[in-house]
Amino acid sequence: MKLSGGEIVVRALEDEGIHLAFGIPGTHNIELYDALASSERVRPILVTDEQAASFMADAVWRASGAIGCANLVPGAGLTHALSGIAEAFMDCVPMLVLGCGVRNDTGKAYQLHDIDQLAVVAPVVKARFRPGRGQELYTTIRRACQLAREGRPGPVMVEVPANLYLSRHDVDLVPPPVPLENPNALPGHEEIERIAALLGDAKRPLLYLGLGAAPAGSDLVALAERLEAPVTTTFQGKGVFPESHPLFLWNGFGAAAPPFVRSIVAGCDATLAIGCRFGEVATASYGLEPPQPLIHADIDPAVPGRNFPAEVAITADSAAFVPALLERLEQRSPDAALRDAIRAGHEAVWHDWLAEVGGERVTPAFLLRELQRRFGPDAIFVTDSGNGTFLAMECLRLDRPGHYLAPVDYSCMGYAVPAAVGAKLACPDAPVLALAGDGAFLMTGLELLTAAAHGVAIAVLVLRDGELAQIAQFQSTALSRKTASRLPDYDLAALCDAVGVRHLRLDADGEVPHVLEEAAGELDAGHTVVVEVAIDYSRKTFFTRGVVRANLRRLPWADRIRFVGRAVGRRVVATR
Repeated sequence: MKLSGGEIVVRALEDEGIHLAFGIPGTHNIELYDALASSERVRPILVTDEQAASFMADAVWRASGAIGCANLVPGAGLTHALSGIAEAFMDCVPMLVLGCGVRNDTGKAYQLHDIDQLAVVAPVVKARFRPGRGQELYTTIRRACQLAREGRPGPVMVEVPANLYLSRHDVDLVPPPVPLENPNALPGHEEIERIAALLGDAKRPLLYLGLGAAPAGSDLVALAERLEAPVTTTFQGKGVFPESHPLFLWNGFGAAAPPFVRSIVAGCDATLAIGCRFGEVATASYGLEPPQPLIHADIDPAVPGRNFPAEVAITADSAAFVPALLERLEQRSPDAALRDAIRAGHEAVWHDWLAEVGGERVTPAFLLRELQRRFGPDAIFVTDSGNGTFLAMECLRLDRPGHYLAPVDYSCMGYAVPAAVGAKLACPDAPVLALAGDGAFLMTGLELLTAAAHGVAIAVLVLRDGELAQIAQFQSTALSRKTASRLPDYDLAALCDAVGVRHLRLDADGEVPHVLEEAAGELDAGHTVVVEVAIDYSRKTFFTRGVVRANLRRLPWADRIRFVGRAVGRRVVATR
């Protein structure tokens, strides 16, 4: 079969089930875009900036489980997209980075956009490929997608030299061999028996679940009930265990959790951690100590026992590991006292949060609760780096993964708006709600134009307090003053008018039901809508308070005294 390079690449995308390719065409890949124009299965999405292209591709997988494609021109296209590629790498999100290279058939140097792209991207991808012949394009792209999904998921880059797009090639569209089953997918019989014995000896084990536990599905509920264990998750793992379940405790534990969570975890005498890495953000700056003994299972062999010593550290695929473990565990009776303590703890937290409703600005917990009530269990919430991530993590109650999309370990600002576009394109029947801080919105808010141009109906709630809220809170708490975290004002309504989307204001709690109803009407009509929220950030999240405590306690005593003394001194001066 004789096809152009562009046609071969498009066939590979189609056969991989990649339906969305985000980017900006350039002189080097116009032949690819011409081939995309003839495809009925792959839709090219023009963005305003390639950073947004990588965020959109990231969100496609997080929301739907399908791989997204960042389609990039050489040089600046790649460097603009690096933030989103790095976010996908740090957060274990598979992505095809379809890069275009300069011509390699001319023998000429100093070509337009010519940099060593594979070297630039090396630290933030799982693998890099540069096909040398047109006959290699199809299998290379198919293999790249396999690698992106295998083991610890992540982005993989394929750089296609521009001259391969310009020519036609004889090609057999034969997919690469299916990889052999991972020999580390399931621990041996003796390891399973040892883990079952450790858990059986524990009076109250704790379950700690990350996104890597998601393949185990409903078996996670069976596991928690078999052990009658309280369940905590990482931020990325939010929703892998249904948060309406009476054994759901919190997203995280330790210093960044409410007192009732810390009390219940203190009564645990073992930890089973599955599909998680105990990373800095998830642990609020390592501000926790897993109840010992720790049993740590993850599909990445570098992870188990890396940050916290484990009694048993195993490499395992949760989809195989959890059922095998269930077969060896005795069923425990429901612990009414534990379940009552969890229920009462959640009720007390909500009572405290909602006691502030009715002030001059919008109470975050009230807004998030009402968003869930209005838009239902299918809603996808997309947050940005900053306070909105932690508020949504603490206040939302989700029963499935794929409904809380957040930039966690790379924590890149500007994620929410473009990621919401990607999520909605991947899941057109789900309401998609972006929670963007007013600083993060300034980075990628112009992707509202992309949403409007492509008829992507998303609701963007811009949480406005005039500051880089998360950093401003850290500064005020630890330093008693704020530096370079106050934002210049901007006219959001005028910006919305300029890009052709509806703008709504939300200034107080009493307006929440009416404004959300208006926003829902816009979404139902297929329109993008922006809600400008006068958010009240006066109450710090449990996460923020926990991070400050954890870092302060880690300092030597002399530095603790210096930090506290400086903060107190500045507060005294400020009150005079």
